[in-house]
Amino acid sequence: MKRIDLIQDTIDNQDIDNLIEWLKSYPRLTKGSKTIEFENKWSEWLGSKYSIFVNSGSSANLLMLYALKVLKRMKNNKVCVPTLCWATDLSPVLQFDMEPLLIDCNLDNLSVDLTHLEEVFKTEQPSVLLLVSVLGLSPDMDSIVELCKKYDVILLEDNCESQGTKFKGTKLGNFGLMSSFSTYFGHTMSTIEGGVISTNNEEIYNTLLQLRSHGWDRDLSSEKQQELRKEWEVSDFSALYTFYVPGFNLRSTDLQAQIGIKQLDKVDGMINNRYENFLYYKSKLEGKTWFPKTFDDSYTSNFAIPFITKTIEDKESLIKELDENNIACRPLISGSMGTQPFYKKLYGENKLPKCSIIDERGVYVPNHDKMTKEDIDRVCNILLKY
Repeated sequence: MKRIDLIQDTIDNQDIDNLIEWLKSYPRLTKGSKTIEFENKWSEWLGSKYSIFVNSGSSANLLMLYALKVLKRMKNNKVCVPTLCWATDLSPVLQFDMEPLLIDCNLDNLSVDLTHLEEVFKTEQPSVLLLVSVLGLSPDMDSIVELCKKYDVILLEDNCESQGTKFKGTKLGNFGLMSSFSTYFGHTMSTIEGGVISTNNEEIYNTLLQLRSHGWDRDLSSEKQQELRKEWEVSDFSALYTFYVPGFNLRSTDLQAQIGIKQLDKVDGMINNRYENFLYYKSKLEGKTWFPKTFDDSYTSNFAIPFITKTIEDKESLIKELDENNIACRPLISGSMGTQPFYKKLYGENKLPKCSIIDERGVYVPNHDKMTKEDIDRVCNILLKY
C-alpha cells in the first residue's frame, strides 16, 4: 500500500541541477549578494517593502519580539500568545523576560477566540499580540486588526504554516507591524532551513539587519552606516568590529538563498495545488464530520489538514487506523501550550477550555502539493468514521 506522508520535499531535481551549475561558478556561499536578491524577490512576492532572510522561522519570531524590546516600542512587557501555537512562539517571550498571556482558540479556524482575546486586552492592556495562523487557516483579520487598534496592541504575525494564504484577497503577512515565515524542509517552499521576516517599517528593518548579524552595521545602507559612525565617533576601520545593539548570529547563507530564489519561481503553483487539495477535502468532509471554516474570498494555503474527533477514544482509534493504512498523522501542533512541561514549570498548568479539546481530540493529516485525489479519498474514507 502506497505511503501517504505528511510532507514532500519541494526541492526537485531541477532545483538541484540549478544549484550545481551555480556552485560551479565558485560563488560565495555564506551571506552575500544572493541573500539580498532572495530578500528582494520575497518582498516583491509578498507585497512588502522589506524582508530579512534568517536561519529559521523560529529565529524570525525571536527577532520580531527582540526588535520591539530594543527599540522600546512596548508599553509594558505583556505579550499575548495563542495557546495553540508552536514552542518558538512562546519561548522568546520567556527568554526575554516578558510576561506571556495565553489566549484560547476557537474551534472554527483554530485561531484566537475573539471574546477571550478582548477580555485579556481589556484587563491586561498588553503591548503585543503574536498571532499564529494555524496550518494555513486564516484568522479573522478584520476583527483582530480592529481590536489591536482599539486597545493599542502591536500586531505581529506568525505565518510559518501559512505562506500564500489570503484573507479577503490580501496575503497574510501584510496586516501586522512584522510577519514571520518558515522555509524549512516540507513547508510551503524550502531553503532546507530558513525563515523570513517582512515589514514596511524602515526603522524596524534596519534594526533587524543589525540584530541578525552581531549588532554591527555592515548590512545597512552606506548612509545609515555613516549616521551611526558619526553619532558614536567610530572610524570606518574600527566599524568592522563595532556593535551598536546586542545582536545574534542568525544569518542564513547564499547557498540557501539561491535555492529560495528558484523556489519562489514556482511557489504559486505549489500553493495552488495545496488549495485545490483543500477544496477537495472540503467537498468530501464538510457537513459530514468536523471541518475547519474559512472566510468568503479567502484563499487557503494549507500546511496540513486539521481534524477534531468526536471523542478522546475516537482519536486513539483514528491514529491507529491511519497508521494501519500507511497514512501519516501528527498531534494538532502543540495541542495546548499551557500544558507543556516548560510552561508548567514556570506558571503551573493553564488548561483553556477550547484548546483542551484540541489537545485531547486534535490531529492533522497530509496536504502536500503532490497529493492526488486518490490519496485524499483514502484519508477521507477513514476520517468520515470519526
